[in-house]
Amino acid sequence: MDTKNVILATALSVGILLLWSFYFEPPVIPQESTQQTDTTNSNSNSSLGLGTLDEELKIIEEPEMLSVEDSISDSPRIEINTPKISGSIRLNGLIIDDITLKSYQETLDENSDYIRFLSPLKTGNGHEVSFGWIQSKNSDFDIPDRNTPWKLTGNNNVLDLNSPLTFEWKNNTGQTFLSTISLKDEYLFEITQEIINNGSNSIIVNNAAKITRESTPDLSGMFILHEGLVGVLDEKLEQIDYDDLAEDKIYNFDSNNGWLGFTDKYWLTALIPEQGESFKGIFSYDDNYIAYFRSQDSTIVNAGSSYETSSNIFIGAKEAEVIDVYQEEYGFYNFDLSIDWGWFYFLTKPLFYIIYYLFELTGNFGVAIIILTAMTRILFFPLANWSFVSMAKMKKLQPEMTRLKELHKDDRQQQQQTLMALYKKEKVNPVSGCLPILIQIPFFFAIYKMLFVSLEMRHAPFFGWIQDLSAKDPTSLFNLFGLIPWDPPSFLVIGVWPILMGLTMFIQQKLNPAPPDPIQAKIFMFFPFFITVLLSQFAAGLVIYWTTNNLLSIIQQWVIVRRTNIKTN
Repeated sequence: MDTKNVILATALSVGILLLWSFYFEPPVIPQESTQQTDTTNSNSNSSLGLGTLDEELKIIEEPEMLSVEDSISDSPRIEINTPKISGSIRLNGLIIDDITLKSYQETLDENSDYIRFLSPLKTGNGHEVSFGWIQSKNSDFDIPDRNTPWKLTGNNNVLDLNSPLTFEWKNNTGQTFLSTISLKDEYLFEITQEIINNGSNSIIVNNAAKITRESTPDLSGMFILHEGLVGVLDEKLEQIDYDDLAEDKIYNFDSNNGWLGFTDKYWLTALIPEQGESFKGIFSYDDNYIAYFRSQDSTIVNAGSSYETSSNIFIGAKEAEVIDVYQEEYGFYNFDLSIDWGWFYFLTKPLFYIIYYLFELTGNFGVAIIILTAMTRILFFPLANWSFVSMAKMKKLQPEMTRLKELHKDDRQQQQQTLMALYKKEKVNPVSGCLPILIQIPFFFAIYKMLFVSLEMRHAPFFGWIQDLSAKDPTSLFNLFGLIPWDPPSFLVIGVWPILMGLTMFIQQKLNPAPPDPIQAKIFMFFPFFITVLLSQFAAGLVIYWTTNNLLSIIQQWVIVRRTNIKTN
């Protein structure tokens, strides 16, 4: 009885949390101006708009709100064109603020626009990447800022996978700044910066880069997924929510390796400093959200000498294989953590590669999910078998248990003693049916997590009406699955697969011993309906997994119940 109470309370608590996350949106972060105290010289600035070393987080005011098209056309640009991304780099300031992902569309409509990932600031959803230099305080030389007109050297004027581009700018005190941008791969930009000091004095600089996001993007709102600022800094994964940063204003980290940036459910912008070199990582909020790094140690560039440094920038889709290749090939420290594999990382990530391999064999992620489900049933067959045998015995013993409880209803102690004697005689442990399930929970949660966060599941079709395994079943019982020309509200979209899942859960429940308490029995009878309504809002891939798992459990449990014989006096 106590065990079932605990299980019931836990299940209901989890259900309430999930239901809350679906039907109640997270609070909107207020976009109020927050002026930070600044007691330093504000006359100089860099290509990052950060000024001197003491002014790193000062934001330069931009023009009024513009359309994306108008903003892109307000400055000379260099085109970016690869099989997976297109866009442009703004020459004024050398800012990457126009990126479209050509492999991914907004919706399933074949005429749908491709995902616009980066846009200029002051367009409502501004998201840009910039890089450059920070000069020491009271310096007497100019460095490029976000409005500096860079000059393209060479004849090529399109950045692609085979053609790096070099840009140049000279100040009036003898310093020449060179920036070379190349694409190592589809989503990976390599930035090489060089200062040639032909002036009469030494200069002191730090290299730096930053990502700026002017507003909070649309979030999935699921508590199992982190969307916001992220990084691996000082060998530790840091995940900071937008609302936390808006409240706390700034987070500082010192590190010798790693990376930092912004993560969405499927997309990522990340700054990757030169690994093995110490740097300061900063997350800040002051009208805009900023992820930023600068070299920890300043560099002295003597007159007549030069200095060169390089870093990388990731801008694109979180494709698991691509992320892992970058980590292994280029040595980016724990870069695979940019995908939120969760607490059960050691299970979730291997499961992804298993299901991806099955997809490559079958050509269908839905079929791969079903095969993976069958494989997990085989893996846990001994545990499930033990559990089902125990539950089958408990169900067979229920009439005798009821008789003994009624016989000793006035003597609680005697009742417990006779029940324990019955359990001992028939070699039944009332808790054994629950323990195997508890052992499997981390594994099942890892599958749930893997199916939820995998970009590869996005817009992946199954069969029939399921054209996107990452979206909920679009059919609804309340319009007779499309026969009635009416679009029910979202919470009434309870499709065919959720209903199948609910039915399998109901059948599975009938094979289990019913709680002796009538009130508990009624609550358990209601539970499949509750789960059906709840999971109708989940991705179809998850519901297919759960339904298949239930169906296989029913078959296994039915066979065991048929073979279980208990004789009682």
